[in-house]
Amino acid sequence: MKSVEDLDVFKKSHLMVLRIYELTKRFPVDERYGLISQIRRAAYSIPSNLMEGSNRLGSKEYRQFVGIARGSAAELKYQLLLSKDLGYVPAEKYNEIEKEILEISVC
Repeated sequence: MKSVEDLDVFKKSHLMVLRIYELTKRFPVDERYGLISQIRRAAYSIPSNLMEGSNRLGSKEYRQFVGIARGSAAELKYQLLLSKDLGYVPAEKYNEIEKEILEISVC
């Protein structure tokens, strides 16, 4: 079996986490413990759960962690929508990341 790090979904989600960190650096300072923290946590939860699930013994457990990763992707999508509506994320950047989230979610 391939290492999870070789899977496209893992690579894409890792790159998205890096972009999310760059994006949230521009958020207002008062969001440090609010949206910034929540968005970053939801973003890195995706590849983290893929990695953890891949190291479990059974396929049932792996599927459970994939499900958690998908849930984190949905959470991230909403948090970015809220950030866009609050004026923290430009619509163009939101659309780019939303597309990435969709690609990751269907893998």
